[in-house]
This record gives sequence, C-alpha cells and structure tokens, in this order.
Amino acid sequence: MAKSAAKAAIMFEWEGKSTSGHKQKGVISSPNADLVKAKLRRQGIIPSKIRKKRREFGGKQKIEASDIALFARQLTTMMGAGVPMVQSFEIVANGLDNKSMRDMINGIKSEVESGSNLTNALRKYPDQFDELFCSLTEAGEQSGTLETLLGEIATYKEKSETLKKKIKKALFYPVAVLIIAFIVTAILLVFVVPQFEDLFVGMGGDLPAFTKMIVTASEFMQSWWYVLFGGAGAAVWFFAQAKKRSKPFAEALDRLALKAPVFGDIVVKAATARFARTLATMSKAGVPLVEAMESVAGVAGNSVFEKAILTMKDEAATGQRLTTSIESSGLFSNMVVQMVAIGEESGSIDDMLAKVADYYEEEVDNAVDAMTSLMEPMIMAFLGVVIGGLVVGMYLPIFKMGDAF
Repeated sequence: MAKSAAKAAIMFEWEGKSTSGHKQKGVISSPNADLVKAKLRRQGIIPSKIRKKRREFGGKQKIEASDIALFARQLTTMMGAGVPMVQSFEIVANGLDNKSMRDMINGIKSEVESGSNLTNALRKYPDQFDELFCSLTEAGEQSGTLETLLGEIATYKEKSETLKKKIKKALFYPVAVLIIAFIVTAILLVFVVPQFEDLFVGMGGDLPAFTKMIVTASEFMQSWWYVLFGGAGAAVWFFAQAKKRSKPFAEALDRLALKAPVFGDIVVKAATARFARTLATMSKAGVPLVEAMESVAGVAGNSVFEKAILTMKDEAATGQRLTTSIESSGLFSNMVVQMVAIGEESGSIDDMLAKVADYYEEEVDNAVDAMTSLMEPMIMAFLGVVIGGLVVGMYLPIFKMGDAF
C-alpha cells in the first residue's frame, strides 16, 4: 500500500506566509492539493498559491550516484555538528547547482516536515535511493544511530563510485582509441586516398598490389560509407538492446566477462570487492544476514555472482555457515574464505569483510593500471600499422617511380 501511495504522489510548488508573516515557498509531495494545504497548515504556514510542479524537458540535469554519495556525506556532517535534520536539508539544497537534486532534497524535506520518517521520504525516490540505502537508513532510525549509519552509507557510496570509475577507466581508454583510429582511417580513405589516386592515373603504369588494395578499399568506402557507419551504429544498438532485454544473452556476456583474458581478472576482483564492501556495511548496521544478502546480490554487478549470492542467502536461511556457502560457490579466492571464517569465529565478520574489500579495491586499482600500461604500446603499435600502412601504401608508386629514374 505504501508503494502505491508513493506512486500516486504528485509534486506541488507552494507559496505562503508563516504565522510570523514571513514569506515562504517550497516543493511538497502529496496525492492532491487539499492534502498539501492541510500539511502546510499543520506546519504553521498559510498557503497563498499551490500548483502542480511543471515537468521539465530537455535541459533537466541528471542525478548521479556521486551526487547521492555527496548528499549522504553532507547530511552526516550537518547532523554531527548538531544541525536539525530539516535545517540540514535546507542548507544542503541551497548549496547545490543541480536543480534536479535540489528539488529532490526539498521534496524529502517537505515529507519529513509533514511527519514522515526519513526512510519513507527516501523511498519516494527509488531511482536515486536503492533498497540498500533505505534499509540502512531504517536500521539507523530504529536503533537511534542514524548519524553513524549515514556516515557508513556515505563511505560505502564513495568507495563504490571510486571502484566504478576504475572499471570505466579500464574500458574507456582502448575503446576511445579504437574509435578514433576507425574515424581517422575513414577520413584518409574518403578524402586523402582519392587525391593520390588522381595522381597515379596521370603517372600510368601498374600500381603495386598493396596500393591497389588501398585504392579498392577507398572506392568501397566512398560508395558505401553510410552502410558501414550505419551498420556499426545498428550493431551497437542491437547489442545494447539484446543485453538489456534478453536475460540469457546478458548472462552469457557476464560469464564471458569472467573468463576474458586480463579484463576477466578485474571483473572478478571488482565483484568480490563489491560483495565484501556491501555485506560489511550491512553487517555493521545490524541488518540480518538473509536480508542483507538480498541487497548484496542486487549490487554484485555480474549475474553469475548475483545467482551465487542468492544461493548463499537461501543456504543462510537454513542455518548454513557463510564460510561454507562462499567456499562452495567456487567464485571467491581462498583468502576471502579464510577471512570470512576468521570473522565468523571471532564475531567480527564486518571488520574482516571490510579488510577484504580494502584489499580487492586496491587490487582492482593495480590491475587497471597494469592493463593500461600493457595496452598502451599495443594500441600504439596497432595505430602505427593501420595509419602507417595507409601512408606507405600511398607512397609506394612514388618510390617505384623514383627507382625507375
């Protein structure tokens, strides 16, 4: 019922005066305008204008995961300094340039002002605050340790974003270079090679085989460039759609990613780091293991790991030790198994998992740097062969003519 009510809620912009006569305005979430009036009157505000918030198209700024991490950190700092929660929202919102983020925080502030707890206010924005964030916030509110757990959430989000950026770095560099190489090659074939071809026609005689091959490729590119570029774009689109809509295809890609040379090792280490960091944070917050594993599976980032973690959850529900489940999955290293075993024996599993996460996050960082260092000379060699080959092929007839004299 709570979820359906959240979906029915509409954002309203309001203006009014407080009992002391000061003008005020803001944004509030409610199913209808009458309830908005009632909420404002309970807060001691006499509304003068209430209207539905207009939906913005085009230039609306996206709320990134890094914005949520910063919000959690700022809220923790404000509460640690003794600033009331509602006032903390106001201070944080006023300091933001991202209008979408500012509107969202004002909406959360309005919910809290009207008597809702923070967890329910956050659940009105499921795209920004996932179940893990909401579960930890709820645990903090129930145990009276909200400030501490918001700090844990902020740390978790910051480390998760850092890890995500490292993975993107590993992918972006080679892909960007290959795209540039493709564009440069296309430009040479379409615009530069034809100029040389006109020169070759005037020279007469037979062209070297390599030059003939380049000229043929140039003629093909000039005639069918739109098919090549359109085909490449269509292939990327179909690949993305298949990954998004076909679960078997996405799972096959995830399995392939784990076995890929060099990159597969990074994927395994990143998934292990995410598993350990998330479970450590949930465990430290006092969330029961079975409930925690549901959230851990959701952030695994790989369907193979997700399935294994859900199996661990089912085994934990029957009373099986986490160490046994991790070992039987076959996805985690012996070090992870031993650290979890020590944590279970000593009652400090959250500390042990945090150490595992720290270790594997550093391992991912080192692996990404090593892969980048390895790929740089390979990419330069590839570019040299492709671009250099085209240049040499164009000058071969000129060298041949020089030899004739």
